[in-house]
Amino acid sequence: MSISEEKEALRAQLRRRLSESDPAENAACDVRITLQVLALPAFQTAERIFAYCSVVPEVDTHAILAQARRRGKTVALPVTRPEGQMQFARYDGALIPGRFGIPEPPRSAQILVPQAGDLMLVPALAYDRAGRRLGRGGGYYDRFLAGAPCCAVGLIRAAFLLDTLPAAGNDVPVSAVITEDGIFCPQEKPGLPKEPQSISGR
Repeated sequence: MSISEEKEALRAQLRRRLSESDPAENAACDVRITLQVLALPAFQTAERIFAYCSVVPEVDTHAILAQARRRGKTVALPVTRPEGQMQFARYDGALIPGRFGIPEPPRSAQILVPQAGDLMLVPALAYDRAGRRLGRGGGYYDRFLAGAPCCAVGLIRAAFLLDTLPAAGNDVPVSAVITEDGIFCPQEKPGLPKEPQSISGR
């Protein structure tokens, strides 16, 4: 089985698990993930947060977006472009339906480019402990992360943090993964703990 076939089989399995997951349990996990993001030094010091507007059953980011704006940070959300490209546009509270049913800022919103010192929150179907991610198959984030100098942090519920994922040469790992159980940092970056941080004692 090729890497792409292996990934597609795993995606199908993970989507099935997500569809069977308990919404109340997911919500409780997401509250703990949100608290860890808000306490992260990289979040507190960043003036700009590149995030995503979550849709069920992704890890809920709405409280993070609201807190970032309340603290005076600039927030940017993805907008998809033709030919598989993705950009980030400034989020000022207004959203329109985007591709794949994901809300995004209106087309008139200012396009922003990540820089060192910014923080990016990255969705996925699963992560592994090396920071590798399994996305939904479009490759948008891998192409974008390859040229982004900012600190990228994955958000995932602990049930979807796997020991290892099938990986290809163009897969770009994140600097840290945050679950409800703790923070895992395969890459050392400013604003991230140097050792895994657990809030559950596990």
